[in-house]
Amino acid sequence: MNRINQPFAFDGNLEWEPAGEGIRRKILTYNAEVMMVRVAFEKGAVGAAHSHPHIQCSLIEQGVFDITIAGRTERLKQGDSFLVPPSAIHGAVAVEAGVLLDVFTPMREDFVGLKP
Repeated sequence: MNRINQPFAFDGNLEWEPAGEGIRRKILTYNAEVMMVRVAFEKGAVGAAHSHPHIQCSLIEQGVFDITIAGRTERLKQGDSFLVPPSAIHGAVAVEAGVLLDVFTPMREDFVGLKP
């Protein structure tokens, strides 16, 4: 079901989907301008280095992560956050099992099966 522009998203009604080895994501709320996504990592899971044209800001909800953005790596823990500029190469390694809350602008059309 397409949930674009829906004002509410209830966690219990949303499905996790695979997003890499040891990684799963749940698409929360979104419209054409912004999207919020919860991403869960098993300990040791690697969010491979990649880039995209979206601005991304993320909050560490749980766990400890080594986050690399444009060649700089920092260890972040619960409550810390980071900002990824458009097209910057970035990635994550889960030092402990954890959860990220990612916000993208504009929305990630590729996450919901639309062509970018």
